[in-house]
Amino acid sequence: MGCFPCSGDGDTSIKKPERKIIHTNNQYKRVNHQPQPKQDTLVASQFKFVKNEEAKDANRSTSRKEGDYSNNTPPTDGKTGGAKARRFKFDELVAATDSFKEDYFLGEGGFGKVYKGHLLDTGEIVAIKQLDPYGCQGVREFVVEVQTLSKADHPNLVKLIGCCAEGVQRLLVYEYMPLGSLEDHLYDPWPNQKPLDWNTRMKIAAGAARGLEYLHDKMKPPIIYRDLKCSNILLDEGYHPKLSDFGLAKVGPSGDKTHVSTRVMGTYGYCAPDYAMTGQLTFKSDIYSFGVVLLEIITGRRAIDYTKSVAEQNLVAWARPLFKDRKKFYKMADPALEGQYPIRSLYQALAIAAMCVQEQPNMRPPIVDIVTALNYLASQKYDPETEPPVRKSTKSQSFHKSKTDEKSW
Repeated sequence: MGCFPCSGDGDTSIKKPERKIIHTNNQYKRVNHQPQPKQDTLVASQFKFVKNEEAKDANRSTSRKEGDYSNNTPPTDGKTGGAKARRFKFDELVAATDSFKEDYFLGEGGFGKVYKGHLLDTGEIVAIKQLDPYGCQGVREFVVEVQTLSKADHPNLVKLIGCCAEGVQRLLVYEYMPLGSLEDHLYDPWPNQKPLDWNTRMKIAAGAARGLEYLHDKMKPPIIYRDLKCSNILLDEGYHPKLSDFGLAKVGPSGDKTHVSTRVMGTYGYCAPDYAMTGQLTFKSDIYSFGVVLLEIITGRRAIDYTKSVAEQNLVAWARPLFKDRKKFYKMADPALEGQYPIRSLYQALAIAAMCVQEQPNMRPPIVDIVTALNYLASQKYDPETEPPVRKSTKSQSFHKSKTDEKSW
């Protein structure tokens, strides 16, 4: 899980971004904070957004203060995915990974190393994260992760099977996600792996949105994720997405409060500019991060890519001018799609992303509206056999059609 810490009032500790250590089935990438480039203001009035008029605001009343984790020992009887979270002995996890053998290594991030494991007593295949005592995350993140997932039960959140807190050892045991992360499939595909098609991308986007909706509107107390990014969206069989890595999660504001004041933590490129500048964390901070992820899904571009020209390194800064001219929307579709996407759905998906990355947080839509819109897009299956690929030579006609179609959306 990547993070960039800030201490004091606006004093930012800047670290150079670190590269991925290994390409694996379960990738964890760490990228640290850098100053964000200046961004143009988005003209939101150009876009329409599907709203669920019957959706009600969730009851966000909570009496517990976020960040109050004085006990370093995680709970052992919390419910996780309908079952008790197990308390593992360190020897059990040593045996499950054959003494943390290199062949079992999946990846590494701010928390530490991740291994594939085989529980001897149940035969279950799991993913085991081992805390690095010298890493950028520590015991507090470990406890937050356990406490968050011990209360969660949703098909779009990764399941915590158990944990180990023995001596100096801190380990977390999760369900194993065989298809790795969304980041793997967008940017580092396995050999002979086809790029994600449009239908799969919308399925992943909708599922990730439902997971975020659960955290914001259905958990009690509600949770601000604070680290939504492609490497934290893991994929099960059938490309079923699940959010993972909750060490930076925070209990959201309650009562008349509009935000939580906290150190700025997250991943550069995904962090909302208002949160980065003020340290005031809101649910709309997650919405901005989701918008960046949705842009990545649509464009196939990284949130931050230093291999590109300066003007194109920041995905949101690159996209803002293009949002203003629908005739240029085809430039935002991932070339790997080879034009195989429904032009109307492309327009609608970009409209959602544009709303999410608004600079003003109060202009960003609530997660319930995003879920409604993406569930609709995911239900509109694209068939390349009946709808020919979009070609540059026909883009004018296609976008003329989308301009007409938008009136009915």
